[in-house]
Amino acid sequence: MTDTVHVAAPASSARVSDAYRWTQLTIGVAAMVMIANYQYGWTFFVPDIQKTFGWDRASIQWAFTLFVLFETWLVPVEGWFVDKYGPRIVVLIGGVLCAIGWAVNAYATSLSGFYLGMIIAGIGAGGVYGTCVGNALKWFPDKRGLAAGITAAGFGAGSALTVAPIQAMIKDSGFQTTFLYFGLGQGIIIVLLAFFLFSPKPGQVPAAVANANVIQGRRNYAPTEVIRQPIFWLMYFMFVIVGAGGLLVTANLKPIGVDWKVDVVPVTLVGMTMTAVTFAATIDRILNGLTRPFFGWVSDMIGRENTMFIAFGMEGIGIWGLYMLGHDPVWFVLLSGFVFFAWGEIYSLFPSTCTDTFGSKFATTNAGLLYTAKGTAALLVPIGNYMQQTSGNWDMVFWVAAGANILASLLAIAVLKPWRKSVIAAQTREA
Repeated sequence: MTDTVHVAAPASSARVSDAYRWTQLTIGVAAMVMIANYQYGWTFFVPDIQKTFGWDRASIQWAFTLFVLFETWLVPVEGWFVDKYGPRIVVLIGGVLCAIGWAVNAYATSLSGFYLGMIIAGIGAGGVYGTCVGNALKWFPDKRGLAAGITAAGFGAGSALTVAPIQAMIKDSGFQTTFLYFGLGQGIIIVLLAFFLFSPKPGQVPAAVANANVIQGRRNYAPTEVIRQPIFWLMYFMFVIVGAGGLLVTANLKPIGVDWKVDVVPVTLVGMTMTAVTFAATIDRILNGLTRPFFGWVSDMIGRENTMFIAFGMEGIGIWGLYMLGHDPVWFVLLSGFVFFAWGEIYSLFPSTCTDTFGSKFATTNAGLLYTAKGTAALLVPIGNYMQQTSGNWDMVFWVAAGANILASLLAIAVLKPWRKSVIAAQTREA
């Protein structure tokens, strides 16, 4: 384990209380909540940007793709800084960059301006995301799936409460003002939270839990070793094909609703009435958050690969169901929620599987290497938009996304599970 740069670590420190560990987790979750809108709020700005400047949707959505690329592909670098210098400085700089990114969007008048703004915000959000997930993995070796899931839930569900306020501000004050106010407000809170984050010192946390279903290795792999492991690339491929479908829906939820003519149709469920897209976006974010600790906890009980098989299979069925029934506004709301519930767990299952396999010493960097798969998946978002523009419908996009999830479900149980067992067994023999 590593220390913050200004603290000389003793050889071993006394165990900290569980309350202290949960406090560190809570601070990480709060920071994740603050970066959620940079990704999940983007879909509400797209129609107004298109209306104001007249650019085609696929060109605008490259800004979203660039955000995800820079949010993910730099995480290993940021993770290296965290593993060496501690989480505080990385989260602090991340908060500043998040604020600057959306401030640039507020004044942008060209596509390149929006691309630049989202690149800056992506670098900042990635620093916060990678740090908080990596810190959770280090503080909770005994509840790794649950801790990663709760932390990732902040990112998944964090924007739920601001769905209506963002749309209202865009309507009343314009999208530029909304970019500025939300960008600065969220960035400032991240900076303040950074001062309270710490990495665990040796001896402060319990040992990894022994569980017949959760196979954990006995060796700490350096990042340079991890990228030479073929099993890492299997996980990477699975992350990409599952991630792409969810990102495509995230970026295009409102445009899909508009194309299917359900976006402004009032829907009443559980005593609440909202337009279909607002209702769907709110439920999606809540379920996308809840799924992360839920499936993380399930994976701590029944194993990572068994959980992947169930969740990815559900996602494939959900995407197919949304395609078949989503032209009805009620089904659009319900099934989009189901899709997000079956998708968001990748952000708890893959980091915990990675750390189980390759050890916790370099957990932030190694999980960050795997997290770059989200950036690779984001490259498929504009391709999906071009497919839709070329054909005039979303049919092929939904077919491919559903099929990819079924493939990943089968790979988890038939290939990843036995392969990981053999890798861990080899580590045990070496030890």
